[in-house]
This record gives sequence, C-alpha cells and structure tokens, in this order.
Amino acid sequence: MVRRTKEEALETRKQIVEAAEHAFYERGVASTTLADIAARAGVTRGAIYWHFSNKADVLQALLDTLSEPLEDLARASESEDEPDPLGCMQALLIKLFQGVSLDPKTRRINEILFHKCEFTNEMCDLRQQRQAVTAECNERIECTLRNAVNRGQLPADLDTRRAALTLHAFIDGHISMWLLLPDSQRLDEEAARLVGCLFDMLRLSPALRTAQVASSTAA
Repeated sequence: MVRRTKEEALETRKQIVEAAEHAFYERGVASTTLADIAARAGVTRGAIYWHFSNKADVLQALLDTLSEPLEDLARASESEDEPDPLGCMQALLIKLFQGVSLDPKTRRINEILFHKCEFTNEMCDLRQQRQAVTAECNERIECTLRNAVNRGQLPADLDTRRAALTLHAFIDGHISMWLLLPDSQRLDEEAARLVGCLFDMLRLSPALRTAQVASSTAA
C-alpha cells in the first residue's frame, strides 16, 4: 500500500509538470495560474501545493527535465579521468541543438524558457533559481575546458573563464534566435558545423588567450 501511494504521488507530480508544460506554452507563464494547471492535470490545487511551493517551483521542475538525457555526457566531460573531454562536449552540444530542433517537448520547454517566461515579482524565486543554474552551468563548462587544456586538446594559455562565458552565451543566443526564426536554418543539420565554429573559436581566437588579456591590460 505504501509503495502504491508513492507511485501514485510520483504519477500525480508527472501529470502536473506535463500539464504545466502545455499551459505555459499556450498562454505564457505570467498568464497561467496554478488553478489553470490543476484543471488541465485533473487534480486539485491542494495536490499541486503538496508537490510544489509555487508556480516558480513548477516551472523549475519542468526545466529540470531538459538536462536528464544529457547528464551522463556532461559528467563525463567534467571528469579528470575522461580521456576525451572535448569529444564529450562536442557530442553533448550536437545532441542539445538536435534535441531543440527535432524533439517537440524539448522545443516547447526551450520556447517557454526563452520567450514565454517573464521575471515578474511573482516569479522572483525563479529568477534566483535561474541565476544559480546559470552560474553552475558556467562552472561546469569551465571545468570541461580546463580538462581539455590539460589533455592538450585546447591551447595551454586559453582563458577558460572567458571562454566558458562566451561559449554559454553563444549556445543560449543561437537557440533563442532559432526559436524565433526556425526557418532560418535546419538546426539539426547544422549542429555539427555550429559546434565546429565554437571549437575553432576556442582554439584560434587571440581574444580568448590569457596573454591577450594581459597585453590589453598593459596597453
């Protein structure tokens, strides 16, 4: 009986998150209420509050579902024992771009995040959550880049912090732009070339070298 109750609770939570996904996509986050989500999920508002503190928590739970398929690759690239951290990052980024392009659920959630989510006073908790997630992502990218430097896959004088921030901005910016103009290119077909552009930048850009930073400061 206890196990069945736990399974039922997990199923209810899943229903709520799935209902929120479609409600947020259709109406935008600000225009969607917890009552809307409850009605769509076929549960009471009390059931939502059993699992989530507020609308920001529901949205964060939805966003968390995006990282699950890529987590193994991300962890591999961050491991000091991984012999090919840059290869792991390449595979991860290609899957990321292809997922946004080809998987309807992934595309909907990214569209909610980039174009249908307003950081209003009601959503201040979400803003703080997104700040924390973004900072953590920057650190994880930099960890991978340091591993790639140590493996000789990237220049020894790469400014890994600056490179991580630049790489993260490129990824988010490209996804955001493509979601607005999906006919501008076949993102799934261009994924490998886009990642190649990123890696060329990491390997070749003088502006991403620690020596370049020092020279500019001295000037």
